[in-house]
Amino acid sequence: MHFPTVSSALLFGLALRCGVSSAAEEKVVEPCTVASASGSFYDLRKMSILPPKDGKKPGKGEKVDDWHVRGYDYPYNFTLNICAPVVADIDRPVGIDRKLEKNVSAYYEHKNKIYSLGQPNTNLTLRGKRLVLQYTDGSPCEDDKKRSPKSDDDDEKKAPRRKSSLISFHCDKDPLSTAPSVTFVGSDPDHCSYYFEILSKDACVGAEPAKQGVGPAAVFAIIGVIAILVYFLGGVFYQRNVAHARGWRQLPNYSMWAGIGNFIKVSGCPCIQRVKQRIFPRVTSVRDGILPTMEVRPMFMPKKGHRSYMSRSSWESTHLS
Repeated sequence: MHFPTVSSALLFGLALRCGVSSAAEEKVVEPCTVASASGSFYDLRKMSILPPKDGKKPGKGEKVDDWHVRGYDYPYNFTLNICAPVVADIDRPVGIDRKLEKNVSAYYEHKNKIYSLGQPNTNLTLRGKRLVLQYTDGSPCEDDKKRSPKSDDDDEKKAPRRKSSLISFHCDKDPLSTAPSVTFVGSDPDHCSYYFEILSKDACVGAEPAKQGVGPAAVFAIIGVIAILVYFLGGVFYQRNVAHARGWRQLPNYSMWAGIGNFIKVSGCPCIQRVKQRIFPRVTSVRDGILPTMEVRPMFMPKKGHRSYMSRSSWESTHLS
């Protein structure tokens, strides 16, 4: 029988430790969240509106429609969602391929036409103390041809500029506010970039949730298993190659383990005898010169202080016939 050496056991332990440490150090970035180097953590997933699944009714107070923004002095209003496509069913946004017409996170309607302000993006960005989210690749800008005339030296067709939107989030510290406030700030002169501000409690700095990893109990359990493996494998290696032991005596401290086994065996015998006496009836031998007697346990629970026995004539008719 071949036993692995101590060096192989140590290598196994080191490999197991490296695997545990790499699994613990691996970081998974959740969508619509961001953490700064200083420890600040932002989570905007509560502001993301998702359609109900399989006809499931939304919970009480749960928002089910998109965020609607008034343009005020601007000629049209806006509709947007956070880190997800809009829930509303929109029909053929201008300049958007059919495969991507459902990937619109912000838009406005003008003269019965839908203009996309960008596709979904779940990567939040921290610029200083500002938390921003940007949508790009929207509908083509209308004033692109007028603003950039053709050049004789440039024969290649350049891709048209597309509309985009930039959303800035601010922490709402008002204890009486119940819902986020979305405001349209403005756009650039070419009507290609649009700016919004959202005031919400979800935009405040929060604590990063604890990541699923190896807990202290699991670490101690792994250390214990490695120690036991090193003890037994190292002891077997020593007993086999140095002490020239064979069989069970190859185990480290064989005499101690054998003594523990004998102790359990001896201490357990009286318990086994008591169990046998309770299960099987007690019958005295005729060879002892004593008339056989048998104690019969009744099927029903006798009264306190009352014991029932089989009569001598009943016993003789049952056992001596």
